[in-house]
Amino acid sequence: MLSACGSGEDDKTITFWTPLTGDDGAYMDQLVKDYNATNPEIKVKHVITSDMYTKISTVLNSGKGIPDLAIIHADRVPGFVKQGVLEPIGSAIAGQPEIKKDNYLPQAWSTGNIEGTQYTVPLDIHSNVMYYNKDLLKKYNAEAFLDDNVVTIDEMLSLKGKLKEGDYVVNDALLGWVILAQIQNLGGHIEENGKPAVDTPVMKQAFEHVKKIADAGLMTPFGEDGYLMFQSGKVLFSTDGTWSSTAHAAVEGLNFGATNIYSPTPDKFTNRASSHLFAMFKKDRRSDQKEAGIGAFLEYIRQNSLKWAKAGQIVASKQVNESAEYKQYMQSFFTSNPKEIESLYIYTYEYYPYVAEAVETYCADIVRGNVELDETLKKMQKFVEDKIAESRKATTK
Repeated sequence: MLSACGSGEDDKTITFWTPLTGDDGAYMDQLVKDYNATNPEIKVKHVITSDMYTKISTVLNSGKGIPDLAIIHADRVPGFVKQGVLEPIGSAIAGQPEIKKDNYLPQAWSTGNIEGTQYTVPLDIHSNVMYYNKDLLKKYNAEAFLDDNVVTIDEMLSLKGKLKEGDYVVNDALLGWVILAQIQNLGGHIEENGKPAVDTPVMKQAFEHVKKIADAGLMTPFGEDGYLMFQSGKVLFSTDGTWSSTAHAAVEGLNFGATNIYSPTPDKFTNRASSHLFAMFKKDRRSDQKEAGIGAFLEYIRQNSLKWAKAGQIVASKQVNESAEYKQYMQSFFTSNPKEIESLYIYTYEYYPYVAEAVETYCADIVRGNVELDETLKKMQKFVEDKIAESRKATTK
């Protein structure tokens, strides 16, 4: 009797876990509040969990407290599917004919499709972006760099010796993301036949290209906060994230715009990206009624996620990102034409998180010349291979 009563109570609420903290969490809270205000049959309870992946692992192992719905990052999908812990999303969206590939940004939808099975529905794409200081570009006669929306490394190097002391061409914000963008610009990848490809000629070339900027004294100093230096008007370009647009806009007197991450060549540009995806982890009991409620919530988000644009995210729903209202947001630049959409590159290699960790760990020291490049690439390769071996041991226990 008690068990039945408890289960019935549970069926009245969709427990929704996200790793969204700060402003992101507040915007998602508001979306959930707005949805619940429509008086759906089953309401949504948003639970912000900063260490969500650790807690997900704990509840999956225990089988207790597994959320009905969660937001996960794109690079987590292959691993979760391989572990057999994700439920295909098809049963939840079966009653929602507009939740389909054609109605979302293509890479945001396809990143949740593994061997023909759809496991996720996308909320957004969040991308690396290069903000520029309009006043400094004018001051240094560099406005023409933006004529084709591809700022090249050679164009940056052309400013060597021309800057006032204390001014810099570019900062080192999200430097690891910038390196991963160059891998694509150079026609490379981070895997070969399913194995990590870190100690490669393309990775070396990517670092060498970016290192040229630092070697020329055009990158903000090692150890300095380049992000804040951009906000203080000392840096022409800042390579941070789409989500930073709101913080930059709050800085009085900062006259800025957004363009693509710099590239070795004007022929190819890439903006390393990821995606927040709605997913269902496997659990013993999730009623048909609750799954239908999840579908209704996801359809509401598809139609009403303009608020999510306020968080600086590239909304995945075409109904939103093609609307006139969305054009007021700076990140609409990345959905302004097919080439821009194509530039948003999401890595889907199963062990991408380990490759990204290796790049983030070593990139600053490599670019600044604090370590020897060839030797460090070998360390990075071993770092990733060791992480993979550890994960496989943990999986087989």
